[in-house]
Amino acid sequence: MSVETVSRRYATALADAVRNSGDIETVKSELLNWQKMIKDNHDLQSAFYNPAIASADKVKVLESLLEKSRPSRTTANFLRVLLKNNRLTEISSINEKFDSVLEERAGVISATVTSSRELSEIEKEQMKANLVEVTGGKEIKLKFEIDKSVIGGSVTRVGSTVYDGSVKSQLKLLKEQMINS
Repeated sequence: MSVETVSRRYATALADAVRNSGDIETVKSELLNWQKMIKDNHDLQSAFYNPAIASADKVKVLESLLEKSRPSRTTANFLRVLLKNNRLTEISSINEKFDSVLEERAGVISATVTSSRELSEIEKEQMKANLVEVTGGKEIKLKFEIDKSVIGGSVTRVGSTVYDGSVKSQLKLLKEQMINS
């Protein structure tokens, strides 16, 4: 099972839990702090990522950190579940999916536009307007990325749907057509 699929499952379960408890912003903030703490601390990474370290020792480390940081009950329980299922190492991906799930439930759609160069503000607004139209008027949260390998044009990802209008893709298609004819 892919990390993305696993992350989405955990994120969805967490979104269900925080919806019931009502502490969405608290949990989001606490999980981001935990993500940063683990990322910035080499010893923690070693402790949680190393399969040679016994699970009981990892639990002791986590419980000690929970006692010191005193996160909400929802966050603490979620971290325990992640550790128990050996998924604490995927906290960054889970956090990203958690935000995505919460946005989806609020009616906001996240999209990423990858182009070979920085787009002008007018181009960005046109992209956003086109995506609003394609999605039936839903609110769009756009993220823009630059990837020189795109050559020209853009690749837009809305959820699992990809709109590929890149020169790289067009050249690949042309090559395949020439080979097959």
